[in-house]
Amino acid sequence: MKRAVPVEVDLLILSFLGHFAWELLQAPLFSSLEGIGHFAGVLICLHATLGDLGIALVAFWCAAWLGGGRGWVARPILGAVILFFGVGLVATIGFEFVSTEILNRWSYGPGMPRLPIVGTGFAPLVQWLIVPSLVLWYLKRLAKE
Repeated sequence: MKRAVPVEVDLLILSFLGHFAWELLQAPLFSSLEGIGHFAGVLICLHATLGDLGIALVAFWCAAWLGGGRGWVARPILGAVILFFGVGLVATIGFEFVSTEILNRWSYGPGMPRLPIVGTGFAPLVQWLIVPSLVLWYLKRLAKE
């Protein structure tokens, strides 16, 4: 059966729901969000979520290149899945490093565990393991319908 919408639309919708919720939940781990208003905090989390969607889309397309096309989620091969998560994790580490260490766009609070050497926060890395895992699982279910 032919899909009614491109798989990227489902990817973006599911990713938005998961990443936005995660961004809101991890907000207390960022000292740069202390003392700002609720609405401003939500906008910052929304902006971060849009970045997560960009990462998800690029990671998906890289995996599609290796996995034989955009339908790779229906029959995922190990290499495509590894590439998907690898691109997401490398992009997350890169963006977090640049944003916290070079551009000072945000800062971690004392409660944020960090990776040694690069100093990337642990919560954003776990985010890029849990949310995309759930998204891929659900995309595979949708592909079977």
